Amino acid sequence: MHDVLYVTSEMYPFSKTGGLGDVMGALPPCVHEKGVNAAVITPFYGRMNLDGRKLRLVYSDLHVGYPWPSTTAEIYQTDYDGMPVYFVARGEYFDRRYYYNTHNGDYFDNCERFIFFCKTVLKWARLLPSPPAVIHSHDWQSALVPPYLHFERARDSFWKNTKSVSTIHNLAFQGRFSERLFHESGLPAEAWSMHGAEFYGDFNMLKASIAYSDAVTAVSPTYAAEILGPEFGCGLEGFLRSNSGKIEGILNGADYNVWDPCEDKFLPCCYSAEDIRGKQQCKQSMLREFYMSDQLEDKPVFGFIGRLRDQKGVDLLIDIIPKLMEKDVGLIVLGEGNLAYEAQLLDLMEEYSGKLCVQVGYTENLAHAIQAGSDIFLMPSRYEPCGLTQIYALRFGTPPVATAVGGLCDTITPYPDEEATGFTFAESDADLFFEAIEQAIAVWHDRDEWEKMVKRAMRKEFTWDRSADEYIKLYRKLGARI
Repeated sequence: MHDVLYVTSEMYPFSKTGGLGDVMGALPPCVHEKGVNAAVITPFYGRMNLDGRKLRLVYSDLHVGYPWPSTTAEIYQTDYDGMPVYFVARGEYFDRRYYYNTHNGDYFDNCERFIFFCKTVLKWARLLPSPPAVIHSHDWQSALVPPYLHFERARDSFWKNTKSVSTIHNLAFQGRFSERLFHESGLPAEAWSMHGAEFYGDFNMLKASIAYSDAVTAVSPTYAAEILGPEFGCGLEGFLRSNSGKIEGILNGADYNVWDPCEDKFLPCCYSAEDIRGKQQCKQSMLREFYMSDQLEDKPVFGFIGRLRDQKGVDLLIDIIPKLMEKDVGLIVLGEGNLAYEAQLLDLMEEYSGKLCVQVGYTENLAHAIQAGSDIFLMPSRYEPCGLTQIYALRFGTPPVATAVGGLCDTITPYPDEEATGFTFAESDADLFFEAIEQAIAVWHDRDEWEKMVKRAMRKEFTWDRSADEYIKLYRKLGARI
């Protein structure tokens, strides 16, 4: 029996595009370690990192019946730190180069792909000897599991005690598709209403999940409050307010088994809050790796890691780069996304050779190298449901400069507070961003003050242990016997 079944479209180390993958690689194992029998189910993508783990086929030709009556799936299983992870396999849906989209846009059949995934999850779980106490879905790709479960409870007593939780990782991505796809999804006609899956004439998968889940969580307390208003509600603020009684903010944690400079396989040397000398060696190594000027060893070097999208404030960063380069500092950018932003950044790299390096793409080793080798981390997000990179930056002794939104507010103590761990600015504005950077540079030049801030940042704890306890408390509040 599985007490909690986590349903997700990605899970590190098997698949990852961003924070969702990291969260799902850390939260379920932590819950499992606390004595709750947890499991994860996720798609079997064509390019997965099994990291030497063995797969076994546990169910062949599972009848799904969508989008055609004869459609089936295979279920595979592997072990992840003593916890089972299941994979839904069907080649034409998941054996692709990218998970959700290419540079040209989303896959045309994303709705069908993830309806198929959600249907398969419940079809497979119905074959278990006993039902999970809780099914916990994440983001729009697995959002239809709670509504399917809600309507199955009415006709199948197997599910009568199973509770559902839906977590919003980023409200901007709702899984919004045409009405036709709702009518093909298998949800009953009564779900097509302003209180259910309908949203201005479209099928909204995340809205359906919010409507029919027993509980809804957002990934930070501040974001849970922000999404109730028009600035961050993405058109759902009124609907969310009407469901606010079941919405709770639980801050994500960091997997310090992966993101800790004390023990990091990607770094040339390790360091800690008790002895930070190794950070300078990491900086020197990073500068050489990115072919940057040796003179930057004694200058502030900024790092940016993230998707090159409007949400991350990449346009603000591009706007200030000429002024930033006048400050005689370095900047390293790692990410991919909007092709226009990629081109602009690469053009600027040509102009500021040796001081600005742009690496289009993402690899774990480069992300760790930049976190450790940079002095200051930049995060000018327009909104940030939780954010994990700033939490990693704190542990790596790289104080962030960030917009005061969402989880950034919940994790960064801003200067000039005597317990400051970073710098924040009030809203997405290039001038305010640059002023905060200037403030950070000024403190960096006060070496004693800077070292104190670095050590305070490194001692901050945002563990999954705390977050897992809050989720278990929520499951039990719903009546789950775990």
